[in-house]
Amino acid sequence: MTQKIFPADKNALNEVLEFIESELEKINCPAKKIMSISVAIEEIFVNIACYSYGQNKGYVRVGFGFDSNTNIATFQISDKGIPFNPLKQSDPDITLSAEERQIGGLGIFIAKKTMDNISYAYKNDENILTMQKIINQL
Repeated sequence: MTQKIFPADKNALNEVLEFIESELEKINCPAKKIMSISVAIEEIFVNIACYSYGQNKGYVRVGFGFDSNTNIATFQISDKGIPFNPLKQSDPDITLSAEERQIGGLGIFIAKKTMDNISYAYKNDENILTMQKIINQL
């Protein structure tokens, strides 16, 4: 797995997306799939940047791996911020209008709908979110 470390800061989002999109292009991932994966990565990264460390500074480790035998891309996003399992949050009621809906939860909902598999672990004082997507290459 190729990994890079980024500051847990929304200003680092473009660098994160450039890293992921570059890795996906190397495996000939279709552009439409790159866009949907980028949205999911963006949602997760921004949530970590905004909430994981409170007022403190921290970092986010973003990893990418690809198994050419199964065509599965794996994305791992980890931080040492406040322990938080986003998968335990209930999905937002998307039948309600934006004004009626409670704030929050839409980002992880988008990631869950975009990815084929998502898991969470808390190990060695680190939140680890692993997401997988089957890639139909060009």
